[in-house]
Amino acid sequence: MNSFNPSFLSIESVQGQYLGKEKTGKIQPQINGSGESFSSILDKAQELAKRNEPLKFSKHATARLNDRNIEISKDQLERLNQGKIQAGEKGINESLILVDSLAFIVNIPNNTVVTAMNQEDSSDSKVFTNIDGAVIA
Repeated sequence: MNSFNPSFLSIESVQGQYLGKEKTGKIQPQINGSGESFSSILDKAQELAKRNEPLKFSKHATARLNDRNIEISKDQLERLNQGKIQAGEKGINESLILVDSLAFIVNIPNNTVVTAMNQEDSSDSKVFTNIDGAVIA
């Protein structure tokens, strides 16, 4: 039993309907049921995956931890990671994250601790520059 659908007169009309082409011939990004394009969903998934990566410590930060005899407990490291996530959610790029008596400067986009210090540090001045936000974790 052959049925003919007269609403499709050419391959171009079917192609435009099923491939998301406009009359200009350009393929439009496909949108899922929530109204988001695939690329925006992929970007969010990659951002979430990066956000959940453990922090890296730069050579400078590692040297400061060693020089200042700073030991970080598992709990403090978890809170530091949580502070990094909170800073990223707020759009902070360079964050001061305070954990107990420890202070860390974290580059959020690179997921890297840049430097570290404790309250007992002998420096006269406790000035933090080049940060755009702070988190108390």
